[in-house]
Amino acid sequence: MRVFFDVDTQVDFLDPNGALYVPGAEAVVERVAALNHFAASRGIPVISTMDAHTENDPEFRDWPRHCVAGTPGQQKPPSTLLEPRVVVRNEPGLPATMGAQQILLEKQALDCFTNVNLPALLDRLKADRCVVYGVVTEICVERAAFGLLKAGCRVEIVTDAVKELDPLAAAATLKEFTAAGGILTTTEQVITAG
Repeated sequence: MRVFFDVDTQVDFLDPNGALYVPGAEAVVERVAALNHFAASRGIPVISTMDAHTENDPEFRDWPRHCVAGTPGQQKPPSTLLEPRVVVRNEPGLPATMGAQQILLEKQALDCFTNVNLPALLDRLKADRCVVYGVVTEICVERAAFGLLKAGCRVEIVTDAVKELDPLAAAATLKEFTAAGGILTTTEQVITAG
């Protein structure tokens, strides 16, 4: 089954006033929303990865404080949210996801595969084709895309619905991704192809 991966599109990354703003990232929100709503219209599940940090999270030794669970900065822009949705916390025990259009997958590290429930979730959804977009291209998007490739999925990165911090690093990531068998696409191509 096809699954869409909306990676870390949260206010602290997307808003110019966010705690860890990715310059220019607000420009991808409309395309992320379009992809999420397109998926919903086709019955395709959307897994939205979300940082959900504690007040004194170890990650804050390497990055400025951001996406603390329950804060406005940790939230997703309303236009990217779908109903019904379910939260999958990073603790043993995958909750019921039947009927959920959007699965909010919480994580405390850069790699979404650090959520202990992600492998079981992919199995439950019978995921074999994944469409990936969000922020940051050469960091969390990269880890999601390569993790999905490693899991045996066909993976597509939507190049006009991602945003990078370092253009050279992002270009290198996309080159390595295609060399590993990944596919590059655009929002229009995804929507037009159905």
